[in-house]
Amino acid sequence: MQNPEVAIAGATMAGLSFSDENAIDDMYLTFALAEEEYGVAISAVTEIVGMQHIMEVPDVPAYIRGVINLRGKVVPLMDARLRFGLPDQPYDERTVIIVLDRGDAPVGMIVDAVSEVREILPERIDAPINLGRSGRSFVRGLARLDDRVAILLDIEQLLSAEVAEPGLTTVEQAN
Repeated sequence: MQNPEVAIAGATMAGLSFSDENAIDDMYLTFALAEEEYGVAISAVTEIVGMQHIMEVPDVPAYIRGVINLRGKVVPLMDARLRFGLPDQPYDERTVIIVLDRGDAPVGMIVDAVSEVREILPERIDAPINLGRSGRSFVRGLARLDDRVAILLDIEQLLSAEVAEPGLTTVEQAN
């Protein structure tokens, strides 16, 4: 992240200049996962925290690492690598948790590293490629960023599918 003093979602974005009040709709937090770059709408991000002790929870999908106590709130953690079928790897000093706002409770997504907060205008986002998979896709679009592409995630789809999984449907069940 280029400016660690940037307050994420719900507060002023100190250190960033906006030409328009609605510019937040075009802002994305980009992050690394394996060798790829991904992005989530900044409006869905509550905060970014470093790795901490994770309490394992029995009888949940393998990509649910467990829960953390974040200032008195129980936050379930999804390992994005495992969720997307990527190989597991040990967490290191760059591994972080992106806390996402699900409306009724926060959900943490473990990623390899955070890159930056950047503006991505709608004309720079292509529709996701349909390769014959049925069902819901977590991919909101493909953003053209200079000489690379970032995969923009649809957090609503990702988290609603997450909630539909057996084992961890509510924070109360995680206790």
